[in-house]
Amino acid sequence: MKSLHQDWTSNIRNDLLAGLVVALALIPEAIAFSIIAGVDPKVGLYASFCIAVVIAFTGGRPGMISAATGAMALVMVTLVKDHGLQYLLAATILTGVLQIIAGWIQLGRLMRFVSRSVVTGFVNALAILIFMAQLPELINVTWHVYAMTAAGLGIIYLFPYVTKAIPSPLVTIVVLTAVAIVLDLDIRTVGDMGELPDSLPMFLLPDVPLNLETLAIIFPYSLTLMVVGLLESLMTATIVDDLTDTTSNKNRECVGQGVANIASGFIGGMAGCAMIGQSVINVKSGGRGRLSTLSAGLFLLALLMLVGDWVAQIPMAALVAVMIMVSIGTFDWNSIRKLREHPPSSSIVMMATVAVTVATHDLAQGVLVGVLASGFFFAHKVGRILRVRSIAEDEGRQRRYTVTGQVFFASADAFIASFDFREVIDKVVIDVSRAHFWDITAVSALDKVVVKFRREGTDVEIVGLNEASATLVDKFGAHDKSDGADLLTGH
Repeated sequence: MKSLHQDWTSNIRNDLLAGLVVALALIPEAIAFSIIAGVDPKVGLYASFCIAVVIAFTGGRPGMISAATGAMALVMVTLVKDHGLQYLLAATILTGVLQIIAGWIQLGRLMRFVSRSVVTGFVNALAILIFMAQLPELINVTWHVYAMTAAGLGIIYLFPYVTKAIPSPLVTIVVLTAVAIVLDLDIRTVGDMGELPDSLPMFLLPDVPLNLETLAIIFPYSLTLMVVGLLESLMTATIVDDLTDTTSNKNRECVGQGVANIASGFIGGMAGCAMIGQSVINVKSGGRGRLSTLSAGLFLLALLMLVGDWVAQIPMAALVAVMIMVSIGTFDWNSIRKLREHPPSSSIVMMATVAVTVATHDLAQGVLVGVLASGFFFAHKVGRILRVRSIAEDEGRQRRYTVTGQVFFASADAFIASFDFREVIDKVVIDVSRAHFWDITAVSALDKVVVKFRREGTDVEIVGLNEASATLVDKFGAHDKSDGADLLTGH
């Protein structure tokens, strides 16, 4: 009961107002993403309504907005062009099934491998892409558009000094729409972006053959949509966690996204995922609970059904001002100010993530590059934290090597190079009580050290192996087996 109260009834007024602001901002974006994908605007609008409503109940991150997105739309372009809308609906349903499976196998845990630098780069890249998406609305337009956009930004940032009871983005949309209507300004409106639906969505089955050929067509797209959708959703969930200082269930979010996409496909909608821009709008407008996400979806449908004619008259300049606010608020300005203070490797990872994401407009590629770069720098850093010290014992007839640190593929060569195989002594003791052997490369390095000493006629004793390392050495090591002497000769 406490959880239900926290998610649904603890912030009713702010959740409803934030949901209304988000719904107004969803309309032009859903239409734009539909156009990108090459489908009718209704496909994106129905998807946004359906996904937002379903994810409110099934998602693992309260207060996060999910709907049709540009990242997903870009993946769909070729499928729609080559095979048509019905195959897109089938691919959307399969995407949902794959996401549910991902949640069941707890794929959400992979977020632990995404470093803070990658998340920061992801956020900054999205902020830049959100701003760049507004530029077409500000190029080759009359001065009225610039004036309206500037006025909108003024209201957004100054109105909170008057009162915070009403979200300033909502005030901006209402005021600029009224001004545009009263002055009869000839500027681009939401209605100019495409025809808005005037009827409720209906349940339907994709009109595609149920055979392996269809599966072969849609599976590659569904797999890509699954990866991109979960990646953006889990990253956005992490960002909203930080903004609200709360935690979320990432595996439940994976399943929830899958259920929402299946529902979307069955009412004629395209696949979607979490939206960083709208989620930030929701949080900045006071939305915290599941009610804000549910109300965003319901308000979206209600606006289209009941006051579609009024919604169509909202000037795009008002929504551009809101989205510019989102891009400014999303960008982590502190990451720029502290570039010199942070380790160079962290800054490089962050900038590489931004550069690749902005250059390709592909979140998956940007994050992949960031994760790989983080892994490279981590391996390089840990590989250098290896010390091998030695002392002579028993009047110079014996030497004890003490190994401290992590032995794995990045430090294996340094480990081998730390031993003097030419020294004429009777016995070598290798103390690894302060070391850990992580992989087969590390075990192979230990084999080489032992066999090289034995080849010189030196007796070798290994002491202090911890349980995990001992298990790995017992399983894959060869120096203590009958074929150990063949390691260096290749026989």
